[in-house]
Amino acid sequence: MCTNRKKRLWAILVVGLLLVAGTTSYIQFFLVRPIGSGPAGPRVDPRYFAKRWTQRQVKLVGVGDSITAGLGAKSADHSFFNRLVRNPDDEYPDMRGICLSAVIPHLDTENLAVSGSTSQQHLDIVNERLSLQDPDVFGLVVLTTGGNDLIHNYGRTPPQECAMYGATLAQAAEWIEGFQRRLDTILDTITARFPGGCEIYLANIYDPTDGVGDAPSIFLPEWPDGLKIHARYNRVIAQCADARENVHLVDLYSAFLGHGSHCRQFWRSTYVSDDPYYWFFENVEDPNDRGHDAIRRVFLNTILKYSTLLPRGRDRNE
Repeated sequence: MCTNRKKRLWAILVVGLLLVAGTTSYIQFFLVRPIGSGPAGPRVDPRYFAKRWTQRQVKLVGVGDSITAGLGAKSADHSFFNRLVRNPDDEYPDMRGICLSAVIPHLDTENLAVSGSTSQQHLDIVNERLSLQDPDVFGLVVLTTGGNDLIHNYGRTPPQECAMYGATLAQAAEWIEGFQRRLDTILDTITARFPGGCEIYLANIYDPTDGVGDAPSIFLPEWPDGLKIHARYNRVIAQCADARENVHLVDLYSAFLGHGSHCRQFWRSTYVSDDPYYWFFENVEDPNDRGHDAIRRVFLNTILKYSTLLPRGRDRNE
């Protein structure tokens, strides 16, 4: 009897330990999303910021949604748009002096982005609020669009154009075509407003589920065709950029893989071992403060790669 009792106690103990270990592992790898600290995103080569790029009058314009408006940053000067312009007082050591105002002395800025806005609203904003610039002004335009078309209205209402959450790919086909027409018009209208020339840096749409597509992991209803529709939107963005010499794709999608809801899951191909942290804000659709840092770096690196403002003879692809 005593031996049987000991066996039962050992069995209970083992089961208890397994339950504790399983629960701890589930919390650690599926629920906990630490944000980490310090710099986030790719390195930006400081050598490009040792000399002025141009004496031209340059206007930096922000167009888009809450990402460009700065939601999720801990303060206004930490938004990716404002960090493009100048460094905040508490800038990371590796980014001090790395900003557009350091190399473009005649820089003007205007941020037309509106939190919660869709691609239709971006078209309206460009038509109504982006004024025709003087011929001596060169434009740098950063644009984030399309994300709210996908995620609104979070499954609370039947899917429709510019609020298609929960749609099937068949339902969304016409709306995706509409997005392409709007984006074409947005890009062409922006270009026409800068007779002195402009470069448009167009971001694609990141995925808070790290490419898994399990919407409940970001506290939203299941969406079976969500990844397919997301991919089609990103394809449209890439095609619109490829069709124009002055439009350049900013790949936020790739940069943010491994920093969404599965950032702790080391067995996934998207796992980033040197920064396995969450770059999204508490609303799961905007970047947090480190996410804004990363976005600023990805935009800067894309500008370094393509901008005609950089002095000739410098290897922009090194």
